[in-house]
Amino acid sequence: MDTQMKEPITERQARIVEIVTQQGFATIDNLARDFGVSAQSVRRDIIRLDAEGMLQRFHGGVGVRETSVRLGYAEKRTVAADAKQRIAAKAASLIPDGSVVFLDVGTTVEAVARELAGKRRLHVFTASLAAATILSDHPAIDLFVIGGSVRGVDGSLVGETTLSTLSRFRFDYAVIGFSGIDRDGAFMDYDIEKVGVKQAAMEQAGHSFVVGDSSKFRKSAIVRFSGRPDSLSLVTEMRPPAEVLEVMQGLCIIAE
Repeated sequence: MDTQMKEPITERQARIVEIVTQQGFATIDNLARDFGVSAQSVRRDIIRLDAEGMLQRFHGGVGVRETSVRLGYAEKRTVAADAKQRIAAKAASLIPDGSVVFLDVGTTVEAVARELAGKRRLHVFTASLAAATILSDHPAIDLFVIGGSVRGVDGSLVGETTLSTLSRFRFDYAVIGFSGIDRDGAFMDYDIEKVGVKQAAMEQAGHSFVVGDSSKFRKSAIVRFSGRPDSLSLVTEMRPPAEVLEVMQGLCIIAE
């Protein structure tokens, strides 16, 4: 029987685990710059950490493992619940009765769906089975579920059918979730297919409300997306850091 002990991870590798656990994702270039080492050195660290099952290697960077570090969907509903409710109430207050609305996926967007249930004569399109369930028994809501393939435990609908269907409609408002913010102000998420749906919906909307609590300001992800600055607002519960405020250029709406 092989009783050889595994070599412990290095101090730098342990710090990489800490950084990625806090942020959700980090690029090789950023880690190399932070540690003052070559990208190849960081790449070797990432290969080791991926092999140990501690992090997950991606093209150009490293992230937390879906099955271990990242919160499960049921847990996400309980995190920052008060902040999500305030954000949802504020976003819903900005959507008039009679509007045509697209709802994205995510627990904060689901909170917005609950607030919208009290509206009158809304036309709601969604790629979220969870949001559709919330609104399905409200007769004042004209509900349309965008077709597609179900992706993940959050009941997200994605794929060519989803994108093709979205292109046929025009929305007054889109309510979009996100997982993090890049340093240049671009929003970020983990799944390229879900981001494709977000981007397509924002392009079809007169105005987009990107909703998320302040914990997202300290996180990064994998895939970037953005909207037109003249038709975009970030709805959150706390004043963002100065660098985010500077990039957003007055587009933040704070839910008191």
